[in-house]
Amino acid sequence: MIVAEASVLRCPKCQIERSDGAEECIRCGIIFAKYRPLAAKTHPSPTRSTFTESTWFLTAKEWMVESDASTESMTFYGRAAVFVAMVWWGWKFIVTPLETNYTGESFLHLINLPFHEAGHVIFMPFGRFMTILGGTLGQILMPMICLGTFLMKTRDPFGAAVALWWTAESLMDIAPYINDARAMDLMLLGGVTGQETDGHDWNNILTMLDLLDWDHRLAHLTYNAGILLMLGSLLWGGILLLRHYRRLSL
Repeated sequence: MIVAEASVLRCPKCQIERSDGAEECIRCGIIFAKYRPLAAKTHPSPTRSTFTESTWFLTAKEWMVESDASTESMTFYGRAAVFVAMVWWGWKFIVTPLETNYTGESFLHLINLPFHEAGHVIFMPFGRFMTILGGTLGQILMPMICLGTFLMKTRDPFGAAVALWWTAESLMDIAPYINDARAMDLMLLGGVTGQETDGHDWNNILTMLDLLDWDHRLAHLTYNAGILLMLGSLLWGGILLLRHYRRLSL
């Protein structure tokens, strides 16, 4: 590039003054007409890798979307039926207030319950606090394990989206239990309320953490996290279903 200082022309390489109209430098011998493209090639402007070109994004896209290559029509219709059920049931969970305990009274609560109780047993070696918390961990970890298995073992992203939906529902199922930590009005396993026994998990957990007054806030935080995950699972499943449909049309 030719540098001009007070109308004085200089060589872009050695900075010696040069006469107007000269084609090459009398000191270093460069040809001015060829120096500009050479400099541009030697000193390329740095380029930023975009978000969509980052390694982790491409890896996530491969695992979560592109690994699904099914073209079977029966699989598509089965997935479509499951997706409709997810949308219908999920919408009822999302629009129903936490305080109604709709999730706790749904059929899926009975699915979550064995994993909840198993969690108490599994975490028993880690002390009383973890034994109590283990119930909640058990019912949340089980769908997460399914999610990981579908995603990494069987390479079934749609199955993983369903498992994410289940994880979200499980969080929403726990929220009324947290919300009841002080009131202890919910009916527990065995047909008694928390007021009649010392077996109310979240009353014990929050009491041990000295956070009992936070029960409603933590419950709503958990419920809202479940809603966000559920919406994410529906978006994920919908994208996969649309891609599957397009493969059928090819």
